[in-house]
Amino acid sequence: MEVSRILAEIDAQIAKLQQARQLLSGTDVVRKSPGRGRPKGSKNVVVKAAPEAAAPRKRKLSPEGRKRIADAMKKRWAERRKQA
Repeated sequence: MEVSRILAEIDAQIAKLQQARQLLSGTDVVRKSPGRGRPKGSKNVVVKAAPEAAAPRKRKLSPEGRKRIADAMKKRWAERRKQA
């Protein structure tokens, strides 16, 4: 027998075995591996939170408040110098 004829018979047997396997497993179509990411038409949609809830607004310090804090710190540093 020729090598090419043997290979052709082996390929035919493989095809028959694959058909038999598909019939026994109940699937007619060979599955492809799923693609990356969420499938189209998916119901599990990620809902983004409102921007206000995600990050609180930054507080602004008035000049008067800044002066009060500076005076309090100067007073605290002065007391520490006296103790040392």
